[in-house]
Amino acid sequence: MATDFQRRKISGVFTAMDADGDGLLDEADFLALTRRWTALRGSAPGSADHTRLTTIMMGWWLTLLAASDTDRDERVTLDEVLLVVDRLGEALDAVRETATTMFEAVDHDGDGLISAAEYRVLVEAWNGRPTDTDAVFPLLDPDGDGHVSEEEFVELWTQFWAGDDPAAPGTWVFGRFEQPVSGVS
Repeated sequence: MATDFQRRKISGVFTAMDADGDGLLDEADFLALTRRWTALRGSAPGSADHTRLTTIMMGWWLTLLAASDTDRDERVTLDEVLLVVDRLGEALDAVRETATTMFEAVDHDGDGLISAAEYRVLVEAWNGRPTDTDAVFPLLDPDGDGHVSEEEFVELWTQFWAGDDPAAPGTWVFGRFEQPVSGVS
């Protein structure tokens, strides 16, 4: 069963993805997220970048739907997502595969590194609004080299989705959120 900490961090991402605010994720929400992300990057419809991002995001939707939609209604609730999160510790290969795919999406210039600017675009696409990430990015870049490598990103992504440690740097992959009071889980 998800802890309060896991519920808070996953709830924030879920709420950001729920574009129409109906408390459910569906294909339209992922299409909206994809539109936000491609717009922030200036990726024109039909361009290679637009096609790549759309393929990645809609592929993630299909993966989430297959893993989470317990009642097969083509929509996913927060509780259905949390049931999957409960099992991710046993499916780390799947988490890493998703991380690798998401790294590709975030690494806009294809240099094999995520810069602070590329990270900001990720968070702003997710949040649907301008977001200051200057204080968060250094938490994701503990060696201070100014970027996040694919290997580092996979570890951070895994910490976020399959972890339960508020002190883990991956806690902040999707930006800041309010953590539970210390000692409460």
